[in-house]
Amino acid sequence: MSAWRHISLWMNLLDDDLIPRPSLQGDLEVDVAIVGAGYTGLWTAYYLKTHAPELKVAIVGAKPAGFGASGRNGGWLMGAVLGEDRLVGHLPEPRRRETWNLLHGIPDEVARVLEREGIDCDYRKGGTLYCAARYPEQERRLREYLSSLRSEGLGEDDFRWLSASELGDQLRIPGALGAIYTPHCATINPAKLVRGLARAVERLGVPIYEKSRVSHWEQGLVRTDKGSLKAPWIVPAVEGYAAALPPLGNYQLPVQSLMVATEPLAESVWAEIGLERGQSFSEFSRQVTYGQRTLDNRLAFGARGGYRFGGQLRTDFSLTDDEVGLRRYLFGEIFPQLKDVRITHTWGGNLGMSRRFHPHMLVDRRNGIALSGGYGGEGVGATNLGGRTLADLILGRETLETRQPWVIHERAMTDALRAWEPEPCRWLGYNAIIRSFVHEDEVLANPNSPAWRRRLAEKLAATMEGLMTWRVG
Repeated sequence: MSAWRHISLWMNLLDDDLIPRPSLQGDLEVDVAIVGAGYTGLWTAYYLKTHAPELKVAIVGAKPAGFGASGRNGGWLMGAVLGEDRLVGHLPEPRRRETWNLLHGIPDEVARVLEREGIDCDYRKGGTLYCAARYPEQERRLREYLSSLRSEGLGEDDFRWLSASELGDQLRIPGALGAIYTPHCATINPAKLVRGLARAVERLGVPIYEKSRVSHWEQGLVRTDKGSLKAPWIVPAVEGYAAALPPLGNYQLPVQSLMVATEPLAESVWAEIGLERGQSFSEFSRQVTYGQRTLDNRLAFGARGGYRFGGQLRTDFSLTDDEVGLRRYLFGEIFPQLKDVRITHTWGGNLGMSRRFHPHMLVDRRNGIALSGGYGGEGVGATNLGGRTLADLILGRETLETRQPWVIHERAMTDALRAWEPEPCRWLGYNAIIRSFVHEDEVLANPNSPAWRRRLAEKLAATMEGLMTWRVG
């Protein structure tokens, strides 16, 4: 278990014995069988038992709670779901405003559960800063993004433009051009959340069986090496590990995100940088950078990872020198005083990516299946909404959560969940897209790049990004 403790900074900071729970032994009959002891599975169990305490719910997982993405992510508890602007924009008023309020309320809902259940996960609701930090194209794209948000009816209370001087009151980046600030995000230690939530679920009467890898599942049955769960409802809450439960892997591809963390930095260094309130920040580039100041004064910083041929899971997250070097370069460009800082932790995780980068919360009553996924790296908050939604769908509750555009019912499944293309198309396409992003960043970050080359690099990257989202099948 000592090796497992070092799978991420967050796990390393736990005051937890990390002893695995017993495995499933024998055959059980329950009302709801959940596969996966990460955020989605735990939140679903929590809300099921909150609304219907009489239900028999059980969770099985191959690894201890927090081993997957729930214990390895960037610790952003966002009031959003992936691609919400594309999903919400067509809704009429007042439904559109209700949906935005539902999304933006996710951090506050989690905070209420934390208080109710006595879970300490370093929760700080300081908001998020999306920064134009390194080149003028970032400012233009940020302002275009803000304009699109305004067209959705979102005002200053939700998303506000910060001038360079106003940004400097929160985060000091040399040469920054401005930022968008939204209050609808909190930062946490994600491992503390998943471990605390697991204990809260157990207190509600939900057994969690760890070291219980699912070898087979079908309608009404989940089988492990040493036992089985029979249930009218099955919730496959596996996200990036969908390949382990065929045929889910055809619809949900595992990609990786990689992170580093510095040694604790002196208060004098943080006085130069800012982030006093636990804000998260992202530099607005297609490299997808993200970071936060941890409670023990480290910089935790991540960027887009990769995809493995055939959708294979990455199991070894010992980052290479190049992987660490890219992240050091990116945060060093933003914070020059940290170029030579000591990096003490490196890690990564598998996350699930669906077609068009749309999340889905799905119910199939005929086959007794409910699942939520496609978070695309934004699952810390979206899983809470997913758990609430799945619980309502299973219980047949008509709620605001079940009326959302990402909720899929039987009649829409065929159109909504289409398989990814076969290999080598996936691998070739993904790598071509990522290389266009890297090229764009290199060109735009160089102030000596001629205007024609900047336009060409940006156009290519924008076109490649569009290829990822333009169609379902």
